[in-house]
Amino acid sequence: MRDIAVFTGSAHPELAEEICAHLGVPLSPSRVSRFANDCLEVQLQGNCRERDVFLVQPLVAPVQEHLVELLLMCDAARGASAGRITVVMPHYSYARSDKKDAPRISIGGRLVADLLVSAGAGRVFTMTLHSPQVHGFFSVPVDHLHALRELAAHFRQYDLSRTTVVSPDLGNAKEAAAFARMIGAQVAAGAKQRFADDRVSISSVIGEVAGRDVIVLDDEIAKGSTVLELLQRLRELGPRSIRVACTHGLFAAGALKRLGEQPDVLEIVCTNTVPVPVEERTEKLRVLSIAPAFAEAVRRIHNGESVSALFDALPGH
Repeated sequence: MRDIAVFTGSAHPELAEEICAHLGVPLSPSRVSRFANDCLEVQLQGNCRERDVFLVQPLVAPVQEHLVELLLMCDAARGASAGRITVVMPHYSYARSDKKDAPRISIGGRLVADLLVSAGAGRVFTMTLHSPQVHGFFSVPVDHLHALRELAAHFRQYDLSRTTVVSPDLGNAKEAAAFARMIGAQVAAGAKQRFADDRVSISSVIGEVAGRDVIVLDDEIAKGSTVLELLQRLRELGPRSIRVACTHGLFAAGALKRLGEQPDVLEIVCTNTVPVPVEERTEKLRVLSIAPAFAEAVRRIHNGESVSALFDALPGH
């Protein structure tokens, strides 16, 4: 793979290193510096000319810093005559800003997609977008991966004969149903109403959970308010056991600690699309690596092979 060059910003270098280890290529060096006026400068310190360049950077806190870093990396690669520039964005945080549901608000998901393309991105691949329609905000090819295979492999170690996968809301129900099919489980969903970023109400759970082993599945957990509200409803229905799973473990504002303190939550499972600080981890947390899947996708993109063949069929994929 002489023609490939992988660079990383400062958001999640550990993931980039792991992807490179699976690919068998070195992680090319880069430098991010800050001028006295607070402006960022990025230098890609490896050869890009006519190479297939992959830039690894999830949009995690501080999101705006990491976004500008990524835009500058794209610009630097384009200026260095890269043959093709692919943005590897395991978590696209602006995907939450996907619709105009109040007067005079910005649709950040589309704007950031435009910025990436303007900066030089010729292809994007990402994982578990908050809304599948965000895929359509990009005017370049997008490979939209999911982590259901990794999550399913983890949960198959348990007896799944009495398992129900529960989506916190109807918006994530398709993905929950696909996951339930993969592991041979039933599916249920919460009826959720959101009043603010951190205030939600779940009035009921549609589906069978009484006396069953529940896996709560969401695309991401930020403050954890939705999951905690769902746990209250589930307890009223008397499940036999509860586990919590998500793709993006953002765990903002002490969410991981709050979830870990729930006595009936046996396990919290996420992937390493975003870094989970070691000091915040709880003994209930299991972090699954998506680096092998990303490395195989990078290899297939580089070789012009099908990426969709990697993943079990999902609605919208």
